[in-house]
Amino acid sequence: MKPGKTHVLIAGGGIGGMAAALALLQRGFDVDIYEQAGEMREIGAGIQISPNGNRALDSLGVFQGLKALSCPTEGKEVRHWQSGKTWKLFDLGGESIRKYGFPYMTVYRPDLLQVMVEGVLRHKPGAIHLGKRVARMAQQDAAVRLTFEDGSSARGGVLIGADGVHSAVRRALFGEDTVKFSGMAAWRALLPMKSLPSHMARMVATNWIGPGGHVVHYPLQRGEVMNFVGTLEGATWDGPPWTAAATVADCAAAFAGWNADVLAMIERAPSVLKWAMLVRDFLDTWTVGRASLLGDACHPTLPFLAQGAVMAIEDGVVLARCLDAYDDAGVALQKYEQARKERTYNMVRGAADNTYRFHNRALADPEGAGAFIDKEWQPEAIAARYDWLFKYDVLTAPV
Repeated sequence: MKPGKTHVLIAGGGIGGMAAALALLQRGFDVDIYEQAGEMREIGAGIQISPNGNRALDSLGVFQGLKALSCPTEGKEVRHWQSGKTWKLFDLGGESIRKYGFPYMTVYRPDLLQVMVEGVLRHKPGAIHLGKRVARMAQQDAAVRLTFEDGSSARGGVLIGADGVHSAVRRALFGEDTVKFSGMAAWRALLPMKSLPSHMARMVATNWIGPGGHVVHYPLQRGEVMNFVGTLEGATWDGPPWTAAATVADCAAAFAGWNADVLAMIERAPSVLKWAMLVRDFLDTWTVGRASLLGDACHPTLPFLAQGAVMAIEDGVVLARCLDAYDDAGVALQKYEQARKERTYNMVRGAADNTYRFHNRALADPEGAGAFIDKEWQPEAIAARYDWLFKYDVLTAPV
């Protein structure tokens, strides 16, 4: 570690925390990550990494390793929930590389965490501390102290809360504020690709859109697995826990009337998990003194723009750039917040706006659906929604 560099504590060992740690370690900072779980693991599900995310991962030195674990997804398409009529959106491979410099990849979430953890441990083998649930924090003039539920503590020059939508660091900084149930629930499953009919076992990311709900599925792990996520409005949820085991029969009943291909996927699911989709109000600031937030701790989002993990990765790199550029830690954290807030909040708004496109009542009628999809997914509209996202460069964005 370089002399004079701030010692950074990171609460949360998920994707955002690891991105920040890796970017900081690259720049000579000493970093310690405190994860409440007893082992490093991610929920087994798929995520989409757009070109801006892969650009950030490349800056962290883990893009090629993740690419080897991914699969060559060929394209992205929209299908009508009932008729199955298809509209091609864009190429995810060659065209994406030509336009943005990086591909659009679909990856298994644990694979992403794995390559990032390996990157962190190459820089500092003892950086990750497990079983460390945050109990409280305190700031003094030049230090931050974390105390954990096991009675141990840690002291550093900066604290970053990367501890998710239920962030203990957010609560310590800004007091209690409750998560809000969005009224939508997601049904998730992973299917062996070989279990699907041949016409469905394709290297394509598909979004079935319908009145009050949508289904997304795409390949993972070199095309060996299909990731399925079906979202419906009008759900009820009493409160935590925000996930629940479900049955294939329940899921099939929830999507009754949808296209036979959708139902065929559900019927072949080995198991199904149901998730409540949560949101929070925007924070006026993320930073107090020498402590700040990143990822879901400060800007949780609906997953309808496929940017949740990408936002956290971008946060981590920009945070490291700011701490490297400004000697005063408080100033650096304010600069980080200024660099990221408008973009991330626009991403959250963009994801919420896609609810209108994915769940519109016009989709109930086949004729009205065609006109609606032709308008909302014509090339100019797609470019307006995605170009500003995909062209962003974590290494050149102003800080």
